[in-house]
Amino acid sequence: MAKTTTIHDCRLIEFPKNHQINGNLTSITNKEEVPFDIKRIYYLYDVPGGESRGAHGHRDLYQIMVALSGSFTVTLDDGNNKQSFHLYQPYQGLLIPPGLWRDLDTFSSGSICMVLASEVYEEADYFRNYEEFKLWKSSK
Repeated sequence: MAKTTTIHDCRLIEFPKNHQINGNLTSITNKEEVPFDIKRIYYLYDVPGGESRGAHGHRDLYQIMVALSGSFTVTLDDGNNKQSFHLYQPYQGLLIPPGLWRDLDTFSSGSICMVLASEVYEEADYFRNYEEFKLWKSSK
């Protein structure tokens, strides 16, 4: 499936927002809001102005990216088409299926990007070279 994944397979997920006078609360639950079991959580922060992150693809990993604080842009690429998502709401996540290249940039000051991942870290799942990624996507 990952070889045939396109940018059209991505979507924003709205998490429940419990608004209270003393602050909001958002919860995220496996197999409810998240269509996979979360096996790893990590976050990016203190990204210097003008820097970018990502610049890789995954063979099998599903991810959901959430802007816990501030904002940033995620540009997804399926080898033929690109689409950018500007994330800035802590109650929304971007579902990224496997088989897509991703670049993250335009981080605002103080931004925090949380990533929910379907698997633990496995270097063999990564594409670090864009041309190798495109070759894999085009192979049968």
